[in-house]
Amino acid sequence: MPVAVVFRCEVCGCRPDLETQLALEHQLLDLRHGEYVDAEPGRWLTWHGRGLYGPHRYACGEHRGELKALLREHYGTLGWHPWAVGPHPWAGRRGTDRARRLARSLRSTFGPSGS
Repeated sequence: MPVAVVFRCEVCGCRPDLETQLALEHQLLDLRHGEYVDAEPGRWLTWHGRGLYGPHRYACGEHRGELKALLREHYGTLGWHPWAVGPHPWAGRRGTDRARRLARSLRSTFGPSGS
């Protein structure tokens, strides 16, 4: 049975373009907890809450700041996760070979500290 996943911005309710929709779908099985992740090309922001930090939430490129403000207000006292500063690139699903390759290339570019 075919299934269509519908993503909507938490603030304005708009839906992503086709390419951004595909990027968001690829993030669905990612086992992150309390992390922001970008979805390009539409500049969407995904909040991978899980557990203590609530459900997954999505914001379009225009409302990224509002989503972060909302999450910091609700979950900011629970830990550092909602206070993370971007950019928030998606390096593939955690635990995959692609994610490990991307992490290695970032380390070689920016050094072991990641800065």
